[in-house]
Amino acid sequence: MHSYNSIEDLPGTLALVPLSGILLLPRGQLPLNVFEPRYLALVDAAMSGTRMIGMIQPAEAEEKTLTPKLSAVGCAGRITSYRETDDGRYLITLNGICRFRVTQELATTMPYRQAATNYAPFACDLVQNDESDFPRDRVIAALKDYLSKRDLKADWRSVMNAPPETLINALAMLCPFEPAEKQALLEAESWQERVATLVALLEMAGAAPIGPNTIN
Repeated sequence: MHSYNSIEDLPGTLALVPLSGILLLPRGQLPLNVFEPRYLALVDAAMSGTRMIGMIQPAEAEEKTLTPKLSAVGCAGRITSYRETDDGRYLITLNGICRFRVTQELATTMPYRQAATNYAPFACDLVQNDESDFPRDRVIAALKDYLSKRDLKADWRSVMNAPPETLINALAMLCPFEPAEKQALLEAESWQERVATLVALLEMAGAAPIGPNTIN
């Protein structure tokens, strides 16, 4: 797999996929089913170039405008798996590389959005986290309450044995948190802060009542 040793190895311009509620984290893996013509074109361009795509959340409701404002921070991902289906879709997997801050959205004739990016605030994403103080027991306790409240199941053997970052990335990306909560997980300054944010979200959701009077 291609490795990135410094932020200078990363492209200064990224084609963007703005999707609300979809989260990509460094070293996380995100499968995507691509079928819209503009994003088919985006994948074609990425595959013929750096294979890098910027995942980012809109900062406003997408139904209000064709080009909603973007969140300030997204995550660059490299296409590590690619398959074309008989009906013309692309099934790809993105491997999260490094977060970025949008410095300027670029004018383009392409059907997809592009931005100039700044990776400097997130250079730590290219360094493996120190996982020595990972609070696995607290994460598991919070997850059990969260899943129990929703009558959901988990593969607890995998949860118990997964490497810390793999587990945190999977939970952050897969749990149906609100877009703002997903963005908070993405923008956490450190690994420890992301873990703490995830545990807090699980514990709050696990403690909240679920019923006809619940407002979501």
